Amino acid sequence: MTTEPDILCTDLVRIFTAKGVEVQALQGLTLRVDPGDLVAVVGASGSGKSTLLSILSGLDTPTAGSARVAGTDLLAMTGRERVDYQRHTVGFVWQQTARNLLPYLTAVENIYAAMIVARTRSRDARAAELLDLLGIADIADRRPGQLSGGQQQRVAIAVAIANSPRVLLADEPTGELDEATSADVLGAIEHVNRELGVTTLIVTHDPSVSRHVRRTVQIRDGRTSTEVLRRVSVDESGREQHHAEEFAVLDRVGRLQLPQDFMASLSLRDRVRLSLEDDHIGVYPDAPPVRPSDPEEDER
Repeated sequence: MTTEPDILCTDLVRIFTAKGVEVQALQGLTLRVDPGDLVAVVGASGSGKSTLLSILSGLDTPTAGSARVAGTDLLAMTGRERVDYQRHTVGFVWQQTARNLLPYLTAVENIYAAMIVARTRSRDARAAELLDLLGIADIADRRPGQLSGGQQQRVAIAVAIANSPRVLLADEPTGELDEATSADVLGAIEHVNRELGVTTLIVTHDPSVSRHVRRTVQIRDGRTSTEVLRRVSVDESGREQHHAEEFAVLDRVGRLQLPQDFMASLSLRDRVRLSLEDDHIGVYPDAPPVRPSDPEEDER
């Protein structure tokens, strides 16, 4: 029996209209994330990744298509169901460290606040568990202004998962951090994903984030274009071998987006030649056919 994914978007479209001008932020995006997976969605500014996250968090609704998170139909929620969804089903970490926490509360009080709003029981035990899990028990009584950016984001992760959500969404969680601190925060997210099994989706423009996840989904022009899957194997000598394999995403009508570096390497543009082989499809530059030389013309 197939397990239902924790995130399933099908042909998702989001159109914004301002002063009579329409902008398509999402143009038929399809995405599947299975329970317990750790996925990064990467893309340039304007690719549609932030719009996708707004929809998955319940802050926005799509213009067309379908979106389900942990069994919840995001297009059919009432106002009360949307509030319950945001309190219990999903947790959220913003890019801006100051936006995640109440500045006048300590780290542990911020965790308590999230649980009080959602009426979560066993708050003391849960708060202690999260402080220990994220390695921030020693700063529990400090306010955000007394914490480094990395510490603030660790507390923000604890707040986001305080009510045991099925899905954790992170919007550029390392966007305001230096490289070393970013790696530390990403390691904390990996640890939470591994220990608690919470399905995790990180949206970022930073391609280095992809090194910390098992699967990277590239968004281009409002659609998923390529995916990179990573796995680790052990060779005969007991040494770890890291593997990364890139895939193009094929939509229901057969369209796919080739990686830009592939296109640049072979000077592919406008159109390409195709050939159907026994076990693959060949894609070639649209080079003009070479005309056979004319002997008489060569003599002239």
